[in-house]
Amino acid sequence: MAYVGSLDQGTSSTRFLIFNHDGEIIASAQEEHDQILPQSGWVEHDAAQIWSRCQSVMTKALATAGIESSELAAIGITNQRETSLIWDVTTGLPLANAIVWQDMRTSQYCSEIKESDQELLKKRTGLPVAPYFSASKIHWLMRNVPAVSEANARGNARFGTIDSWILWNLSGGINGGVHLTDVTNASRTLLMNLETLDWDHELLKIFEIPPSVLPEIHSSSEIYAHTQADGFLGAQIPIAAILGDQQAAMVGQACFDSGDSKTTYGTGNFALLNTGEEIVHSQHGLLTTVLYKFGDNPACYALEGSVAVTGSAVQWLRDQLGIINETSEIEALAASVDDSGGVYFVPAFSGLFAPHWRSDARGVIVGLTRASTKAHIARATLESICYQTKEILDSMVADSGRPLTFMRVDGGITANELCMQLQSDILGITIKRPTIIETTAVGAAYAAGLAVGYWEDIDELKKHWSISKEWNPIMNASTRTEGFRLWKKAVARTLNWVE
Repeated sequence: MAYVGSLDQGTSSTRFLIFNHDGEIIASAQEEHDQILPQSGWVEHDAAQIWSRCQSVMTKALATAGIESSELAAIGITNQRETSLIWDVTTGLPLANAIVWQDMRTSQYCSEIKESDQELLKKRTGLPVAPYFSASKIHWLMRNVPAVSEANARGNARFGTIDSWILWNLSGGINGGVHLTDVTNASRTLLMNLETLDWDHELLKIFEIPPSVLPEIHSSSEIYAHTQADGFLGAQIPIAAILGDQQAAMVGQACFDSGDSKTTYGTGNFALLNTGEEIVHSQHGLLTTVLYKFGDNPACYALEGSVAVTGSAVQWLRDQLGIINETSEIEALAASVDDSGGVYFVPAFSGLFAPHWRSDARGVIVGLTRASTKAHIARATLESICYQTKEILDSMVADSGRPLTFMRVDGGITANELCMQLQSDILGITIKRPTIIETTAVGAAYAAGLAVGYWEDIDELKKHWSISKEWNPIMNASTRTEGFRLWKKAVARTLNWVE
């Protein structure tokens, strides 16, 4: 069998990509789904629509490739993390819209839990108590949706993050679908113990969640089930990997060794550092999470930091300020000046994420003079992406005790060569962009391929990783130090704005 398929279910769209043995994309298809915003702070998805999109993109990609589904050696799943739903196992239908990771409806409830159980939860799960994670979403659904509580009383309610929902449907749904998740997704629920890699019953009691609704936790790379011969694919294909999206990107970037790191540059930024088999609890505002577990091998762990606004700051220059007409124009505009002219932009539009975790912060542009131009603001915007990333990586170094010598990068902004050079300068290390840029999808494909022997081991996968471009620092150390000092001064100006 010549190919491996990767189903990449994201926040805004669903994609299916077909890879060959060299990790090259043979064909792909992509479809968006609706963003449902019932009220301020609420974000929902229609899980039935997402499953429909999954079937559609898989069918389209196979047709584009001109291959039969039986030519797929395996299928891997990667998904938006934390997004939660509950469905009825007898009808196969969601009992409410899925509550998306961005949704903030449980903020007040989380504040109450935080007062009594923050330290216990952080120690067991590696996560802070926040609406971001699944536990409070499940609690909300069980308390506020009558159909959920009724199905639970009948023993028919099943909870899942998006991976579990897709796997259950792909493996047969009401006709024998399996109810499983993997360790990476389970580690984002606030309910899984990082050491035992199983649901923690003390934590379930805190959130008042019955164990009966939860999926079994498995590794990230094993044969969970097969697609059905009489299903829409018409063949029995092993479903052999599940990874949360950021963990999948780490696998796609071949970050298999302790100390390896990558940063994904998107709407926001996600940086992860492989800490090997060691669970490192952050003292500097980062999350501790499971990176992957391949079959019976021990789990690998990671430190993770997220920045809320990076690429979206460039969109803000385009949409709200009108400084550029297309996001691609920012590179030439920023390059038209030698530096930011003392201008600093901290895009804390809705607070600051890691390592600050300050919801009272709001955005500032400081250091303006009559000589400041839109080019200076454009350059300050690119620098803000790089400085926020530096804050996370400095926290990782402090937590892990491991110095970073280089960083792998992926995501849309990595096409901006000036931004990547600035990132290298501000960090003082080499930046490496890979040849295969679809790192999330290829990561899930790699994990699935390993499970079925399509690829032999991670050493073989490491050989697929190659550099398309690298950047080395050219800024002198004193300029780097002074720039970061002024950045921290600008960050201080954002705090205590919302009272």
